[in-house]
Amino acid sequence: MDILKIATDWAKAEVFSSVFFILFGIMLVLAGIGFWQLGKTDIAKAYIIPSLVAGSLLLTIGFGLFYTNKSRISNFADEYHQDASAFVESEIVRADKTLKEYKSIVFRIIPLIIVAAALLIIFINTPFWQAISITTIAMMIVILLVDGTAHARIKAYKEQLVLEQKAN
Repeated sequence: MDILKIATDWAKAEVFSSVFFILFGIMLVLAGIGFWQLGKTDIAKAYIIPSLVAGSLLLTIGFGLFYTNKSRISNFADEYHQDASAFVESEIVRADKTLKEYKSIVFRIIPLIIVAAALLIIFINTPFWQAISITTIAMMIVILLVDGTAHARIKAYKEQLVLEQKAN
């Protein structure tokens, strides 16, 4: 098993995955601009700020993950060739940390944010708060979709790292 190739493929998949944050961020920013230019009703005008903020946040997440994982790809070969067993061990530790973060943040906190936003739609009947809530739900769903697949990838990656560690 070529663990360097597996690590590189995993990082490339993460780079590809981060592009979806960027695409959804661009769509929300464009929606905000569209509401600003074309919105005539109170609810349409209420979507301007929430969609621009959510789009900016998704763009920030996407570009951050893109550059982090892109630079990680070039560092993998150097780290692996310096000390292969230390590379595998550090990747296992990093994968464990990431899996714990997914468990607590992505699969617990984000669903609670979605529930809270849905309750705001029901109980606060103003266009601005409804727009904030709906935009928040949309952004959280994007994060759940992208991070759900990333969770499965890093879990499989960690399993391959553990197999490599046991083989050596």
